[in-house]
Amino acid sequence: MMIISLAITMLIGGILLIAYMSNLVVKHAAKLASALGVSNLVIGITIVAIGTDIAEIINSIISCSIGHGDIDAGDSIGSVLTQITLIFGLLPIICGGFVVKRKQIIIIGSCVILSLILIYSVIEKGYFTRLNAIFIICSLVFYLMVIYNVTKSDLLKEVELILISKRCKSKKYHATIMIIGLLGVVLSSIIIVSAVIMLSLRFNANELIISFFILSIGTSLPELAVDINAIKRKNYNLAIGDILGSCIIDATISITIGQLFFPQEVSAKLIIPLIIYTIFASMLVIAVIAWREKVDKKSGILFICIYIGSYFFFFAYLFYFQ
Repeated sequence: MMIISLAITMLIGGILLIAYMSNLVVKHAAKLASALGVSNLVIGITIVAIGTDIAEIINSIISCSIGHGDIDAGDSIGSVLTQITLIFGLLPIICGGFVVKRKQIIIIGSCVILSLILIYSVIEKGYFTRLNAIFIICSLVFYLMVIYNVTKSDLLKEVELILISKRCKSKKYHATIMIIGLLGVVLSSIIIVSAVIMLSLRFNANELIISFFILSIGTSLPELAVDINAIKRKNYNLAIGDILGSCIIDATISITIGQLFFPQEVSAKLIIPLIIYTIFASMLVIAVIAWREKVDKKSGILFICIYIGSYFFFFAYLFYFQ
């Protein structure tokens, strides 16, 4: 009972801390983007996405170093599914709908899907090699180059960035505050993840199942908190860039960084169907958003249903094929 009470206290405290720190990240990331003359979309896909994914990156290194590759794979793939369905679905319900650009969604979404397919081709063997890990990490550079080159004409049209930049404080100031905010997000996410693990261990569940369905929610809370604040500030590109950028980071750096230093086997028979479902879910979400060019409450409910469907899919798979 004492452990459960401590875990709940840590969970509540972590959520409160992450809400405050994420506000700092969004506010100063947007101002830094303006000061640099860079689009919020680019900042979201790179700096903010990596910052909100530090929890997954740290988890990858720690879990692989102690011989638990399933925790790494489950958390990373689970985070992709959680972010592109549950997080994307909650945003319009909590903050209201917003418009998106079809071209940006298709290009960035295609990179998410390609990164997942690449992960599938490696994990089906049941293990990573250092060469696999290096290749997948390097693929991130390719995705970023494609995203930048295809969307740069749209980014150059955002002339308001130049006007805003004149009213910004120094770049170092905004960068410093943003880094402090990101460190706060990381600390709070570690607290939240620890609390979730403490609670989940009481049920003696399989570690891959725990990491995919429970731990991934904890490590995706930074994205939710940051993106809610971004939407409220009408920084829609920052939110979209963070969600999709985080999915790409999870499917490139997060899942492989631990394997690069400490190669581990993974339970291919369990994770492969989950990767297939995540690819399907990603394709459906991207198709719906690109077709409608907006994310509203109807879309949000659909995306959340797709996320919930993963539970039925996985446990049906276990029942019929295991």
